[in-house]
Amino acid sequence: MEGIADHLRKNLDILFVGFNPSIRSGETGHHYANPTNRFWKILYESGLTPRKFHPDEDLTLLDLGYGFTNIVSRPTKGAADITKEEYIDGRKQLKSKIEKYKPKLVCFVGKGVYQEYRQSRNIPWGLQENSQSNASMEFVAPSSSGLVRMKIEEIIEIYRELPILLKNLENDETGI
Repeated sequence: MEGIADHLRKNLDILFVGFNPSIRSGETGHHYANPTNRFWKILYESGLTPRKFHPDEDLTLLDLGYGFTNIVSRPTKGAADITKEEYIDGRKQLKSKIEKYKPKLVCFVGKGVYQEYRQSRNIPWGLQENSQSNASMEFVAPSSSGLVRMKIEEIIEIYRELPILLKNLENDETGI
């Protein structure tokens, strides 16, 4: 099964990075398309979007300043199906995308995604102290998968930090 298209452009507010597309996303060609995935609900309830979007509207989020990619492009049933080689290649490609597109924030949707990217295990939620890119800050949020055992309210609370960070960045840029 082919991977799904990234939604990227220069200077995004947030680039959301997942592990890899689900089989459902691979079938539909849209990010976070599995009906059990809570991504779209989380974005809305955290204040990142003005309404709850649907997976088939993922491309329109570029207009809000949000883009999508994955550390591995091949759709699988789960992250356990991703090979070591795919992670190595994916890390290189992701670093290249971040350097090229220079998003303000890179939000890793799942601690495991960030652990694979940084090759580190002790990762806190939220804004990371040492980004690999000089142009982008790195943020780690819980996975939106329905398999995650955290309460949805706790997940949404972590995502609520993102609009605050964006506002602070905007204020820094304008000198307010």
